[in-house]
Amino acid sequence: MSVNPSVWSSRFGFLMASIGFAVGLGNIWRFPYVVGENGGSIFIVIYLCCVFFIGVPILMAEIMLGRRGAASPEQAIKNVAVESSCSPRWSAVGYLNLLTSFLIVFVYSVVAGWVLYYFYQSLMASFSGTNLLDQLGSFEDLQSDVRTMVFWSFAALAITGSILVFGVQKGIERAVVALIPAMVVLLVFLVFFNLLNGGMQEALEFMFIPDFSVINGSVFLAAVSQAFFSIGVAMGGMMIFGSYLPSNVSIAKSALIIVSADTLIALLAGLVIFPLVFENGLMPDSGTGLIFDTLPLGFAQMPAGYWIAVLFFMLLGFAAISSMVGFIEPLVAFLINRFDLSRLSATLLVTAICLCFSLLSALSMGPWNGLELFGQSLAGWLDFVPNSVLLPLGGLMICVFAGWVMNSKFSQAELNMKSSNAFHLWRSSTKWLVAPAVFIILIAGVFP
Repeated sequence: MSVNPSVWSSRFGFLMASIGFAVGLGNIWRFPYVVGENGGSIFIVIYLCCVFFIGVPILMAEIMLGRRGAASPEQAIKNVAVESSCSPRWSAVGYLNLLTSFLIVFVYSVVAGWVLYYFYQSLMASFSGTNLLDQLGSFEDLQSDVRTMVFWSFAALAITGSILVFGVQKGIERAVVALIPAMVVLLVFLVFFNLLNGGMQEALEFMFIPDFSVINGSVFLAAVSQAFFSIGVAMGGMMIFGSYLPSNVSIAKSALIIVSADTLIALLAGLVIFPLVFENGLMPDSGTGLIFDTLPLGFAQMPAGYWIAVLFFMLLGFAAISSMVGFIEPLVAFLINRFDLSRLSATLLVTAICLCFSLLSALSMGPWNGLELFGQSLAGWLDFVPNSVLLPLGGLMICVFAGWVMNSKFSQAELNMKSSNAFHLWRSSTKWLVAPAVFIILIAGVFP
Protein backbone atom coordinates (compact mmCIF):
# COMPACT_ATOMS: atom_id res chain seq x y z
CA MET A 1 0.00 0.00 0.00
CA SER A 2 1.52 3.35 -1.03
CA VAL A 3 1.79 6.30 1.35
CA ASN A 4 0.07 9.53 0.34
CA PRO A 5 2.87 12.13 -0.02
CA SER A 6 0.37 14.94 0.65
CA VAL A 7 -0.13 13.93 4.30
CA TRP A 8 2.29 13.74 7.20
CA SER A 9 3.98 10.37 7.38
CA SER A 10 3.93 10.54 11.17
CA ARG A 11 2.41 12.49 14.03
CA PHE A 12 5.95 13.51 14.97
CA GLY A 13 6.44 15.23 11.60
CA PHE A 14 3.20 17.18 12.02
CA LEU A 15 4.17 18.21 15.56
CA MET A 16 7.63 19.35 14.49
CA ALA A 17 6.21 21.43 11.63
CA SER A 18 3.55 22.99 13.85
CA ILE A 19 5.97 23.67 16.70
CA GLY A 20 8.46 25.18 14.26
CA PHE A 21 5.80 27.46 12.80
CA ALA A 22 4.53 28.49 16.23
CA VAL A 23 7.96 29.12 17.76
CA GLY A 24 9.75 31.14 15.10
CA LEU A 25 11.20 34.55 15.78
CA GLY A 26 8.09 35.42 17.80
CA ASN A 27 9.30 33.32 20.72
CA ILE A 28 13.07 33.62 20.45
CA TRP A 29 13.27 37.24 19.27
CA ARG A 30 9.98 38.87 20.33
CA PHE A 31 9.13 37.05 23.58
CA PRO A 32 12.26 38.08 25.56
CA TYR A 33 12.05 41.77 24.70
CA VAL A 34 8.27 41.90 25.37
CA VAL A 35 8.93 40.25 28.76
CA GLY A 36 11.66 42.84 29.37
CA GLU A 37 9.39 45.73 28.49
CA ASN A 38 6.49 44.50 30.63
CA GLY A 39 7.95 43.78 34.02
CA GLY A 40 9.35 40.28 33.65
CA SER A 41 7.75 37.63 35.86
CA ILE A 42 4.24 39.02 36.23
CA PHE A 43 3.97 39.22 32.46
CA ILE A 44 4.99 35.55 32.23
CA VAL A 45 2.36 34.50 34.80
CA ILE A 46 -0.42 36.18 32.79
CA TYR A 47 1.05 34.85 29.54
CA LEU A 48 1.03 31.25 30.80
CA CYS A 49 -2.63 31.50 31.81
CA CYS A 50 -3.64 32.98 28.47
CA VAL A 51 -1.64 30.61 26.30
CA PHE A 52 -3.43 27.56 27.69
CA PHE A 53 -6.94 28.92 28.27
CA ILE A 54 -7.06 30.91 25.02
CA GLY A 55 -4.39 29.35 22.85
CA VAL A 56 -5.33 25.68 23.08
CA PRO A 57 -9.04 26.02 22.14
CA ILE A 58 -8.41 28.26 19.12
CA LEU A 59 -5.52 26.09 17.92
CA MET A 60 -7.77 23.02 18.13
CA ALA A 61 -10.41 24.88 16.11
CA GLU A 62 -8.02 25.82 13.32
CA ILE A 63 -6.44 22.37 13.00
CA MET A 64 -9.91 20.80 13.07
CA LEU A 65 -11.17 23.08 10.29
CA GLY A 66 -8.13 22.25 8.18
CA ARG A 67 -8.53 18.50 8.55
CA ARG A 68 -12.29 18.57 8.08
CA GLY A 69 -12.06 20.80 5.01
CA ALA A 70 -9.03 18.93 3.59
CA ALA A 71 -7.86 21.82 1.39
CA SER A 72 -6.17 25.22 1.41
CA PRO A 73 -7.71 27.61 4.00
CA GLU A 74 -10.31 29.32 1.82
CA GLN A 75 -11.53 26.03 0.30
CA ALA A 76 -11.40 24.22 3.65
CA ILE A 77 -13.70 26.79 5.29
CA LYS A 78 -16.02 26.67 2.27
CA ASN A 79 -16.17 22.86 2.38
CA VAL A 80 -17.06 22.85 6.08
CA ALA A 81 -19.61 25.65 5.65
CA VAL A 82 -21.40 23.83 2.82
CA GLU A 83 -21.32 20.59 4.81
CA SER A 84 -22.95 22.47 7.71
CA SER A 85 -25.63 23.88 5.35
CA CYS A 86 -24.23 27.42 5.64
CA SER A 87 -23.22 30.01 3.07
CA PRO A 88 -20.06 29.20 1.06
CA ARG A 89 -19.17 32.88 1.54
CA TRP A 90 -17.62 31.87 4.85
CA SER A 91 -14.60 31.09 2.65
CA ALA A 92 -13.81 34.79 3.21
CA VAL A 93 -12.34 33.73 6.57
CA GLY A 94 -9.81 31.56 4.74
CA TYR A 95 -8.97 34.37 2.32
CA LEU A 96 -8.47 36.68 5.30
CA ASN A 97 -6.00 34.17 6.80
CA LEU A 98 -4.13 33.98 3.50
CA LEU A 99 -3.94 37.78 3.21
CA THR A 100 -2.64 38.00 6.78
CA SER A 101 0.05 35.41 6.08
CA PHE A 102 1.10 37.22 2.90
CA LEU A 103 1.35 40.63 4.58
CA ILE A 104 3.32 39.19 7.48
CA VAL A 105 5.75 37.14 5.41
CA PHE A 106 7.16 39.95 3.32
CA VAL A 107 8.00 41.89 6.51
CA TYR A 108 9.09 38.72 8.30
CA SER A 109 11.41 37.82 5.42
CA VAL A 110 13.33 41.06 6.02
CA VAL A 111 13.73 40.24 9.73
CA ALA A 112 14.77 36.69 8.77
CA GLY A 113 17.29 38.32 6.46
CA TRP A 114 18.67 40.30 9.41
CA VAL A 115 19.15 37.00 11.25
CA LEU A 116 21.05 35.41 8.34
CA TYR A 117 23.14 38.57 7.98
CA TYR A 118 24.06 38.48 11.68
CA PHE A 119 24.81 34.76 11.44
CA TYR A 120 27.20 35.55 8.60
CA GLN A 121 28.74 38.39 10.62
CA SER A 122 29.22 36.09 13.60
CA LEU A 123 31.01 33.55 11.38
CA MET A 124 33.28 36.36 10.17
CA ALA A 125 34.06 37.26 13.81
CA SER A 126 32.64 40.74 13.24
CA PHE A 127 31.57 41.06 16.88
CA SER A 128 35.06 40.57 18.32
CA GLY A 129 36.17 43.66 20.22
CA THR A 130 33.06 45.63 19.33
CA ASN A 131 31.67 48.35 21.55
CA LEU A 132 28.09 49.43 22.05
CA LEU A 133 28.29 52.53 19.83
CA ASP A 134 29.80 50.51 17.00
CA GLN A 135 27.13 47.85 17.36
CA LEU A 136 24.28 50.35 17.45
CA GLY A 137 25.70 51.97 14.37
CA SER A 138 26.05 48.60 12.65
CA PHE A 139 22.36 47.78 13.05
CA GLU A 140 21.36 51.26 11.88
CA ASP A 141 23.65 50.89 8.87
CA LEU A 142 22.02 47.57 7.99
CA GLN A 143 18.53 49.11 8.15
CA SER A 144 19.59 51.89 5.78
CA ASP A 145 21.28 49.48 3.34
CA VAL A 146 18.37 48.33 1.17
CA ARG A 147 20.51 46.19 -1.13
CA THR A 148 21.94 44.21 1.75
CA MET A 149 18.53 43.72 3.36
CA VAL A 150 16.96 42.57 0.09
CA PHE A 151 19.87 40.21 -0.60
CA TRP A 152 19.53 38.48 2.75
CA SER A 153 15.73 38.46 2.46
CA PHE A 154 16.19 36.68 -0.86
CA ALA A 155 18.48 34.18 0.87
CA ALA A 156 15.80 33.48 3.52
CA LEU A 157 13.09 33.08 0.86
CA ALA A 158 15.35 30.88 -1.29
CA ILE A 159 16.05 28.52 1.62
CA THR A 160 12.34 28.37 2.45
CA GLY A 161 11.38 27.78 -1.18
CA SER A 162 13.93 24.99 -1.54
CA ILE A 163 12.20 23.20 1.34
CA LEU A 164 8.65 23.76 0.10
CA VAL A 165 9.29 22.70 -3.48
CA PHE A 166 9.76 19.07 -2.37
CA GLY A 167 6.28 18.92 -0.83
CA VAL A 168 4.95 17.75 2.51
CA GLN A 169 6.93 14.62 3.34
CA LYS A 170 10.15 15.08 1.37
CA GLY A 171 10.34 18.83 1.92
CA ILE A 172 8.59 20.26 4.97
CA GLU A 173 8.59 17.15 7.16
CA ARG A 174 12.16 16.16 6.39
CA ALA A 175 13.42 19.69 7.12
CA VAL A 176 11.53 20.32 10.37
CA VAL A 177 12.33 16.88 11.80
CA ALA A 178 15.98 17.95 11.60
CA LEU A 179 15.64 21.67 12.37
CA ILE A 180 13.38 21.68 15.44
CA PRO A 181 15.27 19.10 17.57
CA ALA A 182 18.53 20.84 16.59
CA MET A 183 17.03 24.16 17.70
CA VAL A 184 16.03 22.73 21.08
CA VAL A 185 19.48 21.18 21.56
CA LEU A 186 21.11 24.55 20.84
CA LEU A 187 18.78 26.29 23.29
CA VAL A 188 19.53 23.80 26.07
CA PHE A 189 23.27 24.07 25.39
CA LEU A 190 23.15 27.86 25.65
CA VAL A 191 21.15 27.64 28.89
CA PHE A 192 23.84 25.36 30.40
CA PHE A 193 26.49 27.78 29.17
CA ASN A 194 24.75 30.56 31.08
CA LEU A 195 24.64 28.39 34.21
CA LEU A 196 28.44 28.31 34.12
CA ASN A 197 29.03 31.80 32.80
CA GLY A 198 26.84 33.81 35.22
CA GLY A 199 23.78 35.98 35.16
CA MET A 200 21.40 33.05 35.67
CA GLN A 201 20.31 33.98 39.20
CA GLU A 202 19.30 37.49 38.14
CA ALA A 203 17.49 36.05 35.12
CA LEU A 204 15.55 33.53 37.23
CA GLU A 205 14.50 36.24 39.68
CA PHE A 206 13.46 38.52 36.83
CA MET A 207 11.45 35.80 35.09
CA PHE A 208 9.94 33.77 37.92
CA ILE A 209 9.53 35.91 41.06
CA PRO A 210 6.36 37.95 40.44
CA ASP A 211 6.40 41.66 41.15
CA PHE A 212 2.72 42.57 41.40
CA SER A 213 3.51 46.27 41.69
CA VAL A 214 4.19 46.50 37.93
CA ILE A 215 0.90 44.95 36.79
CA ASN A 216 -1.43 47.22 34.83
CA GLY A 217 -3.77 47.06 31.86
CA SER A 218 -1.03 47.39 29.25
CA VAL A 219 0.94 44.48 30.76
CA PHE A 220 -2.18 42.29 30.71
CA LEU A 221 -3.01 43.15 27.10
CA ALA A 222 0.61 42.60 26.05
CA ALA A 223 0.54 39.14 27.63
CA VAL A 224 -2.78 38.23 25.98
CA SER A 225 -1.52 39.44 22.59
CA GLN A 226 1.77 37.55 22.86
CA ALA A 227 -0.07 34.37 23.89
CA PHE A 228 -2.37 34.68 20.89
CA PHE A 229 0.25 35.55 18.31
CA SER A 230 2.99 33.19 19.49
CA ILE A 231 0.96 30.07 18.69
CA GLY A 232 0.62 31.01 15.03
CA VAL A 233 -3.15 30.87 14.59
CA ALA A 234 -5.20 32.85 12.03
CA MET A 235 -2.41 32.83 9.45
CA GLY A 236 -3.41 29.74 7.52
CA GLY A 237 -0.34 27.73 8.54
CA MET A 238 -2.01 25.62 11.22
CA MET A 239 -5.04 25.10 9.00
CA ILE A 240 -3.01 23.85 6.04
CA PHE A 241 -0.90 21.65 8.33
CA GLY A 242 -4.18 20.29 9.73
CA SER A 243 -5.37 19.45 6.21
CA TYR A 244 -2.37 17.09 5.87
CA LEU A 245 -3.13 15.41 9.23
CA PRO A 246 -4.33 11.76 9.20
CA SER A 247 -7.70 11.15 10.83
CA ASN A 248 -6.29 8.83 13.50
CA VAL A 249 -4.20 11.60 15.15
CA SER A 250 -5.79 13.30 18.18
CA ILE A 251 -6.17 17.04 17.57
CA ALA A 252 -6.64 17.86 21.27
CA LYS A 253 -3.48 16.04 22.37
CA SER A 254 -1.53 17.52 19.47
CA ALA A 255 -2.68 21.05 20.34
CA LEU A 256 -1.61 20.60 23.97
CA ILE A 257 1.81 19.33 22.88
CA ILE A 258 2.28 22.21 20.40
CA VAL A 259 1.31 24.89 22.93
CA SER A 260 3.38 23.27 25.71
CA ALA A 261 6.45 23.02 23.47
CA ASP A 262 5.93 26.56 22.20
CA THR A 263 5.77 27.86 25.79
CA LEU A 264 8.77 25.82 26.94
CA ILE A 265 10.90 27.10 24.06
CA ALA A 266 9.86 30.69 24.81
CA LEU A 267 10.95 30.25 28.44
CA LEU A 268 14.22 28.62 27.36
CA ALA A 269 14.82 31.59 25.05
CA GLY A 270 14.43 33.86 28.05
CA LEU A 271 16.96 31.76 29.98
CA VAL A 272 19.36 32.11 27.05
CA ILE A 273 19.01 35.85 26.56
CA PHE A 274 18.43 37.39 30.01
CA PRO A 275 21.53 35.87 31.69
CA LEU A 276 23.62 37.31 28.84
CA VAL A 277 21.90 40.65 29.37
CA PHE A 278 22.40 40.78 33.15
CA GLU A 279 25.93 39.33 33.15
CA ASN A 280 27.10 42.00 30.72
CA GLY A 281 25.33 44.96 32.34
CA LEU A 282 22.81 45.39 29.53
CA MET A 283 19.16 46.42 29.83
CA PRO A 284 16.36 43.82 29.52
CA ASP A 285 13.88 46.43 28.24
CA SER A 286 15.94 47.32 25.16
CA GLY A 287 12.98 46.64 22.87
CA THR A 288 13.15 45.17 19.37
CA GLY A 289 16.88 45.80 19.18
CA LEU A 290 17.64 43.59 22.19
CA ILE A 291 19.12 40.84 20.00
CA PHE A 292 20.57 42.92 17.17
CA ASP A 293 21.75 45.93 19.18
CA THR A 294 22.86 44.72 22.58
CA LEU A 295 23.58 40.98 22.55
CA PRO A 296 26.52 41.20 20.09
CA LEU A 297 28.20 43.45 22.65
CA GLY A 298 27.72 40.74 25.25
CA PHE A 299 29.13 38.11 22.87
CA ALA A 300 32.21 40.26 22.30
CA GLN A 301 32.89 40.48 26.04
CA MET A 302 32.31 36.89 27.13
CA PRO A 303 34.55 33.82 27.07
CA ALA A 304 34.03 31.75 23.92
CA GLY A 305 31.90 34.61 22.64
CA TYR A 306 32.67 33.78 19.00
CA TRP A 307 31.17 30.29 19.23
CA ILE A 308 28.23 31.40 21.35
CA ALA A 309 27.37 34.11 18.80
CA VAL A 310 27.58 31.60 15.95
CA LEU A 311 25.36 29.09 17.77
CA PHE A 312 22.88 31.75 18.86
CA PHE A 313 22.30 33.21 15.40
CA MET A 314 22.24 29.70 13.91
CA LEU A 315 19.45 28.93 16.39
CA LEU A 316 17.62 32.11 15.41
CA GLY A 317 18.04 31.20 11.74
CA PHE A 318 16.43 27.79 12.32
CA ALA A 319 13.50 29.50 14.04
CA ALA A 320 13.07 32.01 11.23
CA ILE A 321 13.08 29.43 8.43
CA SER A 322 10.72 27.03 10.22
CA SER A 323 8.18 29.84 10.61
CA MET A 324 8.54 31.03 7.03
CA VAL A 325 7.68 27.50 5.89
CA GLY A 326 4.37 27.85 7.77
CA PHE A 327 3.71 31.31 6.33
CA ILE A 328 4.34 30.42 2.70
CA GLU A 329 2.93 26.87 2.47
CA PRO A 330 -0.74 28.06 2.67
CA LEU A 331 -0.07 30.46 -0.22
CA VAL A 332 1.56 27.70 -2.26
CA ALA A 333 -1.33 25.33 -1.51
CA PHE A 334 -3.81 28.03 -2.56
CA LEU A 335 -2.17 28.41 -5.99
CA ILE A 336 -1.98 24.63 -6.45
CA ASN A 337 -5.65 24.11 -5.54
CA ARG A 338 -7.10 27.18 -7.24
CA PHE A 339 -5.06 27.39 -10.44
CA ASP A 340 -3.84 23.79 -10.77
CA LEU A 341 -0.18 24.86 -10.79
CA SER A 342 2.62 22.42 -10.12
CA ARG A 343 4.24 22.70 -6.69
CA LEU A 344 7.45 23.98 -8.30
CA SER A 345 5.64 26.72 -10.23
CA ALA A 346 3.52 27.74 -7.23
CA THR A 347 6.55 27.90 -4.92
CA LEU A 348 8.60 29.96 -7.37
CA LEU A 349 5.71 32.35 -7.97
CA VAL A 350 4.99 32.92 -4.27
CA THR A 351 8.64 33.42 -3.31
CA ALA A 352 9.16 35.81 -6.25
CA ILE A 353 6.13 37.91 -5.24
CA CYS A 354 7.22 37.92 -1.60
CA LEU A 355 10.69 39.05 -2.64
CA CYS A 356 9.24 41.98 -4.60
CA PHE A 357 7.15 43.07 -1.63
CA SER A 358 10.06 42.60 0.77
CA LEU A 359 11.72 45.43 -1.16
CA LEU A 360 8.82 47.65 -0.03
CA SER A 361 9.36 46.53 3.55
CA ALA A 362 13.12 47.17 3.31
CA LEU A 363 12.54 50.63 1.85
CA SER A 364 10.10 51.46 4.65
CA MET A 365 12.85 50.72 7.19
CA GLY A 366 15.51 52.67 5.29
CA PRO A 367 15.17 55.48 2.72
CA TRP A 368 11.39 55.76 3.20
CA ASN A 369 11.67 55.78 6.99
CA GLY A 370 10.29 59.32 7.19
CA LEU A 371 7.33 58.66 4.90
CA GLU A 372 4.04 58.96 6.80
CA LEU A 373 0.46 58.03 5.94
CA PHE A 374 -2.26 59.44 8.20
CA GLY A 375 0.30 60.25 10.87
CA GLN A 376 1.97 56.82 10.91
CA SER A 377 5.12 55.64 9.16
CA LEU A 378 4.89 53.14 6.32
CA ALA A 379 6.81 50.60 8.42
CA GLY A 380 4.32 51.21 11.22
CA TRP A 381 1.38 50.47 8.91
CA LEU A 382 3.06 47.30 7.61
CA ASP A 383 3.28 46.09 11.21
CA PHE A 384 -0.05 47.46 12.46
CA VAL A 385 -2.44 46.19 9.78
CA PRO A 386 -1.57 42.45 9.82
CA ASN A 387 -0.64 42.13 13.50
CA SER A 388 -3.12 44.42 15.24
CA VAL A 389 -6.08 44.16 12.86
CA LEU A 390 -6.07 41.15 10.55
CA LEU A 391 -4.66 38.54 12.96
CA PRO A 392 -7.16 39.09 15.77
CA LEU A 393 -9.98 39.60 13.26
CA GLY A 394 -9.12 36.29 11.58
CA GLY A 395 -8.86 34.56 14.95
CA LEU A 396 -12.22 35.97 16.02
CA MET A 397 -13.88 34.73 12.83
CA ILE A 398 -12.38 31.25 13.31
CA CYS A 399 -13.86 31.15 16.83
CA VAL A 400 -17.26 32.34 15.58
CA PHE A 401 -17.29 29.83 12.73
CA ALA A 402 -16.10 26.87 14.82
CA GLY A 403 -18.26 27.72 17.82
CA TRP A 404 -21.53 28.96 16.31
CA VAL A 405 -21.64 28.11 12.59
CA MET A 406 -20.08 24.69 12.10
CA ASN A 407 -22.44 21.81 12.84
CA SER A 408 -21.47 20.50 16.28
CA LYS A 409 -21.81 16.86 15.23
CA PHE A 410 -19.07 17.40 12.61
CA SER A 411 -16.72 19.17 15.02
CA GLN A 412 -17.34 16.50 17.67
CA ALA A 413 -16.62 13.75 15.15
CA GLU A 414 -13.44 15.48 13.95
CA LEU A 415 -12.06 16.19 17.42
CA ASN A 416 -13.05 12.66 18.48
CA MET A 417 -12.63 13.30 22.20
CA LYS A 418 -13.14 10.37 24.53
CA SER A 419 -15.46 12.39 26.75
CA SER A 420 -18.45 14.33 25.47
CA ASN A 421 -17.99 16.65 28.46
CA ALA A 422 -14.52 17.54 27.18
CA PHE A 423 -15.97 18.41 23.77
CA HIS A 424 -18.69 20.60 25.26
CA LEU A 425 -16.06 22.33 27.42
CA TRP A 426 -14.01 23.10 24.30
CA ARG A 427 -17.03 24.37 22.37
CA SER A 428 -18.28 26.52 25.24
CA SER A 429 -14.85 28.02 25.92
CA THR A 430 -14.41 28.78 22.22
CA LYS A 431 -17.75 30.63 22.15
CA TRP A 432 -17.77 32.36 25.52
CA LEU A 433 -14.10 32.73 26.58
CA VAL A 434 -11.81 32.71 23.56
CA ALA A 435 -13.98 34.75 21.18
CA PRO A 436 -14.53 37.62 23.67
CA ALA A 437 -10.82 37.62 24.59
CA VAL A 438 -9.77 37.85 20.94
CA PHE A 439 -12.37 40.59 20.40
CA ILE A 440 -10.77 42.56 23.25
CA ILE A 441 -7.35 42.09 21.63
CA LEU A 442 -8.77 43.40 18.36
CA ILE A 443 -10.35 46.48 19.94
CA ALA A 444 -7.25 47.17 22.05
CA GLY A 445 -5.04 46.87 18.98
CA VAL A 446 -7.16 49.13 16.77
CA PHE A 447 -7.86 51.67 19.54
CA PRO A 448 -4.81 51.44 21.81
